Amino acid sequence: MKVGLEVHRQLDTAHKLFCDCPTILTTAPPTIRFQRRLRPTQSELGQIDPAVLFEFHRGRTVIYEADNDTSCLVEMDEEPPHPLNPEAVDVSLMISLLFKAVTMDEVHIMRKVVIDGSNTTGFQRTSIIALNGHLDVEGKRIPIQQVSLEEDAGRKVAEAKNSVTFQLDRLGVPLIEITTGPVIQNPEDASKIALAIGRVLRATRKVKRGLGTIRQDLNISIAKGSLIEIKGVQELELVSKVVELEVKRQLTLLEIRDELHKRGVHAQDLEDHIIDLTEILKSSKSKIIQSALQKGGKVLGVRLTGFNNLLGRELIPNVRFGTEMSKRAGFWGKVGGIFHSDELPAYGIEKPEKEQVALRLECSQNDAFVIVCDDEKSGRDALQAVSDRAREALVGVPEETRTANPDGTTSYMRPRPGAARMYPETDVPPVKVTPHRLEKIRSNLPKMQEELTKELTARYGIGQKLAEQLVNSEYSSIFEEIVTSSKITAPTYVATILTESLKSLEREKVPVANLSEKQLKAAFDLVEKGKTAKESVPEILKWLAQHPEADPQSAVQDLKLGMLSRTELEEIIRKLVSENWPASMGKLTNLVMGEVRGRADPKLVIELLMHHALAGSQNK
Repeated sequence: MKVGLEVHRQLDTAHKLFCDCPTILTTAPPTIRFQRRLRPTQSELGQIDPAVLFEFHRGRTVIYEADNDTSCLVEMDEEPPHPLNPEAVDVSLMISLLFKAVTMDEVHIMRKVVIDGSNTTGFQRTSIIALNGHLDVEGKRIPIQQVSLEEDAGRKVAEAKNSVTFQLDRLGVPLIEITTGPVIQNPEDASKIALAIGRVLRATRKVKRGLGTIRQDLNISIAKGSLIEIKGVQELELVSKVVELEVKRQLTLLEIRDELHKRGVHAQDLEDHIIDLTEILKSSKSKIIQSALQKGGKVLGVRLTGFNNLLGRELIPNVRFGTEMSKRAGFWGKVGGIFHSDELPAYGIEKPEKEQVALRLECSQNDAFVIVCDDEKSGRDALQAVSDRAREALVGVPEETRTANPDGTTSYMRPRPGAARMYPETDVPPVKVTPHRLEKIRSNLPKMQEELTKELTARYGIGQKLAEQLVNSEYSSIFEEIVTSSKITAPTYVATILTESLKSLEREKVPVANLSEKQLKAAFDLVEKGKTAKESVPEILKWLAQHPEADPQSAVQDLKLGMLSRTELEEIIRKLVSENWPASMGKLTNLVMGEVRGRADPKLVIELLMHHALAGSQNK
């Protein structure tokens, strides 16, 4: 097995890569809306990239939404791009030097043709900043092949059969890309290396944090398999699982290939002989078939020679070989799905109907078949894609780009791109990297993990383990801001909330990535001002993660976590002492703290309890 990583991280710069718009996501409704159809262009050698041709074949209209606060005419491709953002170049050079890479003398912008709609121009602007660096991870030297600076894509907000909608606020945000050599040979190392790259990026304190700001792409191949690119692994914990499942998928595809060879199946046996099955299935109880027929559609089928019991073979959890064919059919024919013989009778198609279909398609015992119900053109395109995928199975593992799912599985996305989609950008001049500029950056390189850990421990008196967790998290800079501005909040408490408490919420599937720096600071500020107890902060942060547009004060009100007045607290304590006397101080304390749920200072609770307990004893 060989794995290469591509780590993409948004840079936290004042403005976008080619204009003066801020690098923030909008929360306002769009005020601008327009649509386009994007078409493929030839490379300088007259070639058209297969991935680009695939996107064009989908024939989708692209709808764009924007507002004047986060986008301008540059994002809409109605104004030429401005010069390359110098702050983004400096941060990229800093990162390159941290990886000990050889920086370019000049930064040249290239256009990479992309017509999936994620960019209004039909291409993405990208540039190489440095080459041939390295990173040492647990005694292994990992080559950093390339450090690139590019513009992030538009943010997909909706998708339909014939259209896709993008929000332009994210388009143009500076994005650093770190590419490793294909030297990773086990899944655990892939996760460790991705984490190590993330640590270097976080050390700069010039990268964004939160959901969608970091994405890992994986290039995976095995012996006798093929190179598969998996895009969009957002969670670090999923990297090793994605690798494991992709290896399992390729191994199973190789087993299917070997079985087909044993059965004597050849490419010429898999003809695109599509048969109209409408007459056979017009009375079927299948709701899907009846719905298609009522719309004037047809039921079409194709025989897959030698594929009996192979379409139902599981490749990875909940993904069978038939699922792969269904995805291809959906992309090329825009159909909702397929029926295949390994899963029938089911979905309202009964056994006699399955037998009639097999007879009509002249299937032998070793053969399978696939059925599609839709308009005739879509159905024929879908079954053509199914036959093509069946022929690919005879070779083994087709090269393709796949997208990562939240459970670590992957889905077909498009064919692998080639070199035909790159050509020079003519609207942005090259940027010289002078020795003086480079030396200035080199003399101000940020401190790395070990040194930062020692500093946090010495400066704030927190333990080494807690300091390491902070440095490895996204929150070390926020920690220092909160502690520096606080007069009463202990550093150890703040560090514990930002590491262990947030990690605990993550394990509960709370979307903590939604929390903004502003919300985190404001939550601790409420404790500082005596508006809520420090014990309430984890509950407040949990509520905020689920209401990302709200403020901490709203959380306090909704959760009823505001501090009790002294009079209210005394009344609660008087009642509980009266109802439970005689009782130990420990029991009374637990009763009161359970009642007030973090809405009172524990020191004040003890003080008032002792007073009322003494009064109760004297009364007795």
